[in-house]
Amino acid sequence: MKQHLAQIAIIVKDYDEAIAFYTGKLGFVLRTDEQLNETKRWVIVAPPGANECGLLLARAADERQAAAIGNQSGGRVFLFLHTDDFWSDYERYKSRGIRFVREPSKEAYGTVAVFEDLYGNLWDLIEREKGD
Repeated sequence: MKQHLAQIAIIVKDYDEAIAFYTGKLGFVLRTDEQLNETKRWVIVAPPGANECGLLLARAADERQAAAIGNQSGGRVFLFLHTDDFWSDYERYKSRGIRFVREPSKEAYGTVAVFEDLYGNLWDLIEREKGD
């Protein structure tokens, strides 16, 4: 049996501002943007070249969900964005105003830096060591 993650939901304040951030600042591709009803859309973005898992941008529907915006993992790194060209992506993101909260470091597993998305969720930008 083969399984894979298809989407990971991330709670957002506003669909359009989230789409603008992920596509404009991070360079993700807008895979799907479908109106489901008057208030709900099915919006999926993904890094270019990603074939399976994407981010489902889910607008907060109530106060409980809104309280989780930007802190879906309790302050820990939430998502891990792998790249095959760390320094190019790092410099491009910095030039687009992405805020890095931990500067690049060389670790046993590769080169990594931590950045925030538009709501404060933490991401690792990481290039794995060859052979990992």
